[in-house]
Amino acid sequence: MEKLKEYSRAIVCGAIVFVVMAVYTLRLVDWQILKGASFLETANRSTSSTVVMDAARGEIVDVNGVGLAVNKTGYAIVFDKAYMPTKTQNKTIYQLIHLLSQRNEKWTDILPIRLNAQGKYEFIPGEDKEIATMKSKDFLNMNSYATADECMAEMIKRYEVNGYSPADTRNIISVRYNMTKSAFGISAPYTFAPDVSRDTVGIISENSSQLPGATAKVTTVRQYPDGSLAPHIIGTIGAISPEEYDKLHSKGYALNDRLGKSGIEQAFESMLRGKSGEKQVETTGSGSLAAETVKTAPVSGNSVVLTIDSRIQKVLNASLAKNVEAARANGLKLCAQHYKGSSSAHGEDCVAGAAVVLRVKDFSVLAASTYPSYDLTEYLNDTNYYTSLIQDKTKPLINRAFNGVFTPGSVVKPYVALAALQEGAVTTSTRLEGNSVYRRFADTGLLLGSIGNYGMITMDYAIEKSSNSFFYEVGYRLGITNMNLYAKHFGLGVKTGIELSENAGILAGREERAASGGSWWDADTVEAAVGQSDNQFTPLQLAAYTATIANNGVRLKTHLVSKVTDYTQKNVISQTQPQEVDNIGVSPSYLTYVQQAMRSVATDGTASSMFKNYGIPLAAKTGTAVQTPHSDNVTFIAYAPFDNPEIAVAVVLEHGATGLYANSVAKDVLDAYFYGKTVDDKGNIVMPSASSAASGASSGSASSASH
Repeated sequence: MEKLKEYSRAIVCGAIVFVVMAVYTLRLVDWQILKGASFLETANRSTSSTVVMDAARGEIVDVNGVGLAVNKTGYAIVFDKAYMPTKTQNKTIYQLIHLLSQRNEKWTDILPIRLNAQGKYEFIPGEDKEIATMKSKDFLNMNSYATADECMAEMIKRYEVNGYSPADTRNIISVRYNMTKSAFGISAPYTFAPDVSRDTVGIISENSSQLPGATAKVTTVRQYPDGSLAPHIIGTIGAISPEEYDKLHSKGYALNDRLGKSGIEQAFESMLRGKSGEKQVETTGSGSLAAETVKTAPVSGNSVVLTIDSRIQKVLNASLAKNVEAARANGLKLCAQHYKGSSSAHGEDCVAGAAVVLRVKDFSVLAASTYPSYDLTEYLNDTNYYTSLIQDKTKPLINRAFNGVFTPGSVVKPYVALAALQEGAVTTSTRLEGNSVYRRFADTGLLLGSIGNYGMITMDYAIEKSSNSFFYEVGYRLGITNMNLYAKHFGLGVKTGIELSENAGILAGREERAASGGSWWDADTVEAAVGQSDNQFTPLQLAAYTATIANNGVRLKTHLVSKVTDYTQKNVISQTQPQEVDNIGVSPSYLTYVQQAMRSVATDGTASSMFKNYGIPLAAKTGTAVQTPHSDNVTFIAYAPFDNPEIAVAVVLEHGATGLYANSVAKDVLDAYFYGKTVDDKGNIVMPSASSAASGASSGSASSASH
């Protein structure tokens, strides 16, 4: 019996061993024979990389939903490292450059070296930062004084670019240089051309065997329906710099990314950018693509809705350009006719200006214009255009509306009046001399000139006629400390809080003068009281100051962004709410007094020739600031309607000489807001209908003596 049991156990154990061996044999047959090829391919796989999938950038639109910076579906030519052997890169690049050149299409070209007329390599003017990056230890590691020829020689050697013409050599190196900067690799494809036509994509697809690694992908391309509308506000996008990458790589930015460089594009970069997706890419040991899998889909960026009204912005742009040019033409005419061609300081040097329009209810920017300006589309697509802007002595790239500072002249008198009344320096019944010479400093030999001989006058009449002599005395009695205290309450000499870069301006006084090593005198105080001395304010500050008067002394935070939505613009992410930042603390009776005086400026004073019979009642103040040896700055502020203010306007013409042209800019804007004035296809400012034109017309022209 025991032997039988041992025999049975032996049979069972043998059976188990046989079954196990059979299973292993079958698995080996399956692995090595039936699926051998598949597993061999898997075994040969040597890399697995994560590739970033770009997200569509959010759009920028105006308050009515009109596109300012939008996306269009396009095609990009991208280099894929998995299919692009190093030895074929130069040939592929050469063929693609010639293909795009024949089709008049652009490829990404950032090399700061060009061929001059003599066929020699030279650095491109204005590209100092890129030149320094190229020579740095992180790239060429060359001396700062290395020439363009020396830099090219080093890159020709590095990239083995041989047998091509100087022009082709330069272009190939430009692409290779940017590929290196962008860390081109399996996980970082390189965008050779961000926007090409469908036909070009077809040609590349047909010749794919001759262009290894060059592929076309559907993408979104930034487009500006009107690139000249508000370039300083919309801003630019560009390639990430090494410094920016060092700060942002932890937030997911790559070396080949593009990001906002200025304007709203920069200020709202985190909102506009969106969230990139990821896909897993597997390659074989020989470098061939084995598989790719989308891990995370990209999420489009949010869209930004501005407070800007495109129609009014167009009118402001056109009017500012027209009146700056008219002021200069008038000055040149006067020089030729009366001054034998010599400089006469009558506006012949007027080449720039700026204007800002705010909504009084919330201090949102309805329009903001700078002249001279530029076109965003050309700026981003034409290297020669960009270079010309940098070299232009009139500096069109500066946002004069927010960053330009100007001596304001007599437009400061309303706040000086309010400060003096509140501090008891004068009363509404105080009468001071309003004649052509201010004599307080006569014993020192200093006699300050003024315009007009009005005799003994009160404050409201002094504002109406803009008497300097009256306000010299008011400033002397008030003192610079009190004067500047109120100036800051009105937003002068301090930043307004706008979302973009802005200048704080300069508030004349002891502190400012001491910083430059000078002394402050009583004569400086009286000059500051009429907007002279060291005072320099931005048009944005002047608009906020005007809106504060219109808003009965309450200053709100200025802003450009109405709301941020999702990409579809259907769901609101955040919305800007009015925010009080200051209250001037002046008696309502004094505010009413000064507001009425500003109303009389338009009906009977220095702006009456243009606005006396204007269909909408408004309050205003003119200004002229002496700018020796140049022509005077001319300024104008206004708000309307007087009894229920909706908009505030500030205009500055640098060296405009006469108030006619600044006042005309304001009138065009008022016509646009209240009567629908617009710009036609030829760039002319026109009324929408004859009846509207009649209702908005004013009598006469602005006085050239307004100050």
